[in-house]
Amino acid sequence: MTAGADAVAGAAREVGLVRPRPLPGAALRLVCFPYAGGGASVFASWPAGTGPDIEVCAVQLPGREARFGQRPFQDVRTLVSAVEASLGGLLDEPFALFGHSMGALVAFEFARRLAARRRRAPAHLFVSARPAPHLPRPWPRAHLLPDDQLIDRVRQIGGTPEQVLADARLMRLVLPVLRADFAVNDGHVHRPGPLLDCPVTALGGRDDPEASPRALTAWQRHTTGPFRLRLFDGGHFYLREHRDELLRVVRESLAG
Repeated sequence: MTAGADAVAGAAREVGLVRPRPLPGAALRLVCFPYAGGGASVFASWPAGTGPDIEVCAVQLPGREARFGQRPFQDVRTLVSAVEASLGGLLDEPFALFGHSMGALVAFEFARRLAARRRRAPAHLFVSARPAPHLPRPWPRAHLLPDDQLIDRVRQIGGTPEQVLADARLMRLVLPVLRADFAVNDGHVHRPGPLLDCPVTALGGRDDPEASPRALTAWQRHTTGPFRLRLFDGGHFYLREHRDELLRVVRESLAG
């Protein structure tokens, strides 16, 4: 094994897969990637809304929840290499990908990696609350901000209770993971290449300043397959208030 391959194999041991409701005979598996700082528990309630034929498989990245204390990734390409190694034979069966915010970038680059390696393509790619990857980033390079400014950036995005942001002890534990996840986003440089050929659905909140409808629509240029845009009331974390509606869209898209 080469040094590079050994590094990927080591990283793969730090990527977990959580199955909130195992379905060994599932017709399709929905592999879900969380937002910056998020863990697999984000998707714990999803099986209740995906139906009896879709198994939710949540990617658990290092540095959070059950993998707290492990060093988080700071580069998207190293991350997706590790995810591929970790998922193994699961990729030989029908699957779809869902990613929210940072997770959308990871899901997209993962789909591109599979295509480049001529592996099975996802049945569908769902990208949520993130501008298309070729667009200039409107946000600051958050991973380089001092702690207090990084916390303000998290506050600006929304979705984190103020009592959490005000807890200095808790934030000292959380900030290294947030900083690493923001580095994944900030350090990404889009490299033009072959287009995906799977259906892509872009999803977002109508009032999300991080991902406007125009920025979501721009995902269309990354696939030769069908494209749909679905908007929901709310901001960056619309998926919390509109989980059932979102999962209905996912379910109907996969059935189609």
